[in-house]
Amino acid sequence: MKDTDYKQRVLGLHAQLGISVNFMDSTALLFYEEPSTLVTTEVDFYGREQRLTSNAYAAWLEMRSQAAIAGIELLMISAYRGIDYQAQLIQRKLDAGQTLEEILCVNAAPGFSEHHTGRAIDIASPQCPKLEEEFEHTAAFQWLQINAGDFGFTMSFPRGNNCGIIYEPWHWCYND
Repeated sequence: MKDTDYKQRVLGLHAQLGISVNFMDSTALLFYEEPSTLVTTEVDFYGREQRLTSNAYAAWLEMRSQAAIAGIELLMISAYRGIDYQAQLIQRKLDAGQTLEEILCVNAAPGFSEHHTGRAIDIASPQCPKLEEEFEHTAAFQWLQINAGDFGFTMSFPRGNNCGIIYEPWHWCYND
């Protein structure tokens, strides 16, 4: 029953945002449920408390520690986001005059964001603006490309991905 209730909540949020009833069947993005258990991790770059699954957090800590040994500083910008928060992000952009089509190339629709899993982390480096493509030119990104897989993390949205999401060199997801 919980799965049906969750899907109905997602569909209700989609309706409120003006997302097509056919979106679930037409997107290349996967549908994600929220985890039942999350752990409080750390305060992110902006001073907000973040949460992840326990396995993702343990992997993040180990990866960040190994990066630091290599002289690389990895900053957590964002981790878990629930479907309601995702809907709020999209609504704020709609209210600011962006089109839904533009927004859905940058923010996944509620129910379709890896952030809902508690395993996705937006990562930054002190050397560049946060959540910007130029992150790919940092030593942190180069280190992640070589080493993140050893800790179970993969970059979810490379150039030319089939999901319709812009290139996000900062978005990495733990696959346990």
